[in-house]
Amino acid sequence: MTATRLIDWPLVDLRRAPEGARDRQLLMGEAVQLVGIKGAWAEVSALRDGYPGYIPEAALTSGTVTHRVSARATHAYSAADFKSPERVSLSHGARLDVLSEQGRFAETPQGYVPRAHLVPLDQRETDPVSVAEILIGTPYLWGGNSAFGIDCSGLVQAGCLACGLPCPGDSGDQEGALGETLPEGAALRRGDLLFWRGHVAWVADPDTLIHANVHHMAVTYEPVQDAISRIAAQGDGPVTARKRLKGLT
Repeated sequence: MTATRLIDWPLVDLRRAPEGARDRQLLMGEAVQLVGIKGAWAEVSALRDGYPGYIPEAALTSGTVTHRVSARATHAYSAADFKSPERVSLSHGARLDVLSEQGRFAETPQGYVPRAHLVPLDQRETDPVSVAEILIGTPYLWGGNSAFGIDCSGLVQAGCLACGLPCPGDSGDQEGALGETLPEGAALRRGDLLFWRGHVAWVADPDTLIHANVHHMAVTYEPVQDAISRIAAQGDGPVTARKRLKGLT
């Protein structure tokens, strides 16, 4: 059995086995390949990166999507009125099918979403770090992929996908797949990536990183040298790679 389906919940854990541990998360409207059904669980792989796992079958739907949430987060309201009750909260990166426009709002199957919080799917960002900066202060969450909780590789993937760049889901795979290796001593610039064993961070400027990290339990800025020294001191070793992305304008 292989068929394309969409995520129908605001957020769902992608688990390594039914009832198992979370590996990643999938957002409203993201596409998956349905591999099979085991009881109440669907075996799927995410179209964004091929990540395999299990989600509740009830989280799947069919349909189309036309827009994505470009704000950090938004609400779908019960009417085209900001005073109406909200139906659901949606994260940056969630995908929706816009049926019509009513003033400041876009009508979607989930409710009425502020138009200012949406962009067409084919509208790409040009600076992945600016996407990461939208998520400053987001709580750290192992395996997280949303504005409600995110980890280091989720933050990197969010920036890449918003810019139309393919990106694996885990930092180890990202180190192998993303960009070109910089020579030792080469000056860093915005949009570069620093990798450690089990960790990755964006370069915001030559002296500053932005990353989701356990030390701060949030997405934060941190001086490059402070992060390098701290991570080495806590026993996680030196920087393993410095990469520069290709395909950015």
